[in-house]
Amino acid sequence: MELRTLKYFNVVAKELNITHAAQKLNMSQPPLSNQIAGLEEELGVQLFIRGKRHLQLTEAGSLLYRRSVQILDMVDRAKQEITALSTGISGTISIGLVEGRPPFLVARWITGFRDEYPSVQYNLWNGSGDDVIDRLRKGLVDIAVVAVPYNSEQYAGFCVGREPWAAFIPAKHPLAQLEGDFIPLSSLKDEPLIIPARKSRIESIRDWFKEIPAEPNILCEMSNYVNAIALSEQGVGISIFPMTTYTPNNFIKTKVITDTERMVEYHLIWNKEHMLSETVSEFINYVRDMDEAARASNPHIAYPENEYQPSEDTKIL
Repeated sequence: MELRTLKYFNVVAKELNITHAAQKLNMSQPPLSNQIAGLEEELGVQLFIRGKRHLQLTEAGSLLYRRSVQILDMVDRAKQEITALSTGISGTISIGLVEGRPPFLVARWITGFRDEYPSVQYNLWNGSGDDVIDRLRKGLVDIAVVAVPYNSEQYAGFCVGREPWAAFIPAKHPLAQLEGDFIPLSSLKDEPLIIPARKSRIESIRDWFKEIPAEPNILCEMSNYVNAIALSEQGVGISIFPMTTYTPNNFIKTKVITDTERMVEYHLIWNKEHMLSETVSEFINYVRDMDEAARASNPHIAYPENEYQPSEDTKIL
């Protein structure tokens, strides 16, 4: 299977129309149709169901399309990295990150790194912790910012930030009307809860509630923080997620959970089995030096002014 043929297939799979795909590829329709037919013959499977106006991917076609996106992306990155060897610190850094504080941390890093290396570009991918680590394992991102725990035998990394767990309460809910920005965990024991979908996190939340003691009333598991907030906005339930810098929302009241308190710790990590490019290594060193310098001058510089900061002895969840 040639890369050129894979590229042709990728475009046809995106367009699901041979005529439109041929126009994008600046070629005529018959040679493109012959390339796709030849690919199907080579693989011994049908990749498309052909209709009068549009194509439809078969199961085999859908699988090849997913793989073609990954393969072509890795080819592009390889070209950039090889070019970077001769031109110095340049190319693209691909970063996977979970929701919450990581996007704000990464924005700060890029701002500073760009001043020193303006020709470097960035590709950011956002998802759940499990999805981000899976992409790092496959080499689809260079580095990642995730919440602990992670497999420290396979991934190296260091701490880049912490934040407390908080309750995101519908504004009309009685708990939202209480004074103060804190709420004891016991107040949530009978409430319908929306929590992160990560398996290890669910178990940790159950163990957390045992300290009350109580069993959490889990209504919904969500991998996406923004979607969880949307459900709480509509009064579906109370979301329990790490507190983050978030655009003010008149439909939500955010309260830090105390008695007992928990925090999440974020690490910048990379795969020990993958060789890092000079550009990625320099970026990691920059982040490490930047955070060490920041902690030396102000241990809470990673946090916006006046934002609640968990104590160092707070347990990690």
